[in-house]
Amino acid sequence: MDKEIRNKYLFWIIFTEAVGALSGWLTRDGVNFFNAFMTKPPLSPPSVVFPVTWAILYLLMGIGAARIDIKRIPKSRSRALWLYLLQLAFNFLWSIVFFNVRAYLFAFLWLAVLWLIILAMILEFRKIDSRAAWMQVPYLFWVLFAGYLNLGVWVLNK
Repeated sequence: MDKEIRNKYLFWIIFTEAVGALSGWLTRDGVNFFNAFMTKPPLSPPSVVFPVTWAILYLLMGIGAARIDIKRIPKSRSRALWLYLLQLAFNFLWSIVFFNVRAYLFAFLWLAVLWLIILAMILEFRKIDSRAAWMQVPYLFWVLFAGYLNLGVWVLNK
């Protein structure tokens, strides 16, 4: 692997993991409150599952973005990476809305929009690199599961 390609992988992985880490740091008090006081829906995994899962998903997201960035299709690549950054921003803000603001219904609606953006991103990635697209599918399903959990929290904690 040449240096330029390696650097793109490192950039996208580190950037994506850093966004996730910043989100976790900014919401740590809200997460502690949530874990201590909120009623959770059935099938809620233990708290330790979330940071591990997100670290893996962010890694796959970063690798996928790097695979897109190294392709020489400027217009398609720009659109795909724009969608990538948009979904990453929505992902980041969801945590703040859910854990810090505690606006659970709004967070659920936000998550629904995020899911649609992820789907659009996957479809754009697929036009450029099918492996990059497939790497996003676990993320799509995790956000669907997060939607179930988010809606359950809203219903159980009105």
